Amino acid sequence: MSVTFSKAELNDIPELLKVERAVFSSPWTAEAFLGEFTANQYAYYILAKLNDEVIGYAGIWLVLDEGHITNVAILPEYQGKGYGEALMRELILVAKKFGAKHLTLEVRESNQPAQSLYRKLKFQNGALRKNYYPDNGEDALVMWVDLT
Repeated sequence: MSVTFSKAELNDIPELLKVERAVFSSPWTAEAFLGEFTANQYAYYILAKLNDEVIGYAGIWLVLDEGHITNVAILPEYQGKGYGEALMRELILVAKKFGAKHLTLEVRESNQPAQSLYRKLKFQNGALRKNYYPDNGEDALVMWVDLT
């Protein structure tokens, strides 16, 4: 069965939280997502669904011709099956549709599987953000891609 994508809406917050809590050691709160949907005019989130079940999501802030990827998450039991790559490819299509010419993201320095995926999608290493992650002080690698 193939994965499908749709724009996430306010009423999808419970599903986003389910994925968020299963994937991240410092998950976003319901309030954080509420702010994204109600107060952040630049935010855009997409859901990844398999048989109508949300298995992942991704978010981006689209400001002028720049896109900043905020979150990319696939439920652990679906990781390593190509869904993350499909989700990222969909997010890149959304970014291009909105006129983004460049994308950036931060990824844990220890998250080699995610870095490998991003490199496959032509992202390049940028700066290192020291002590970026609040749960353990891990550094974040900033990666970027030119979409032009």
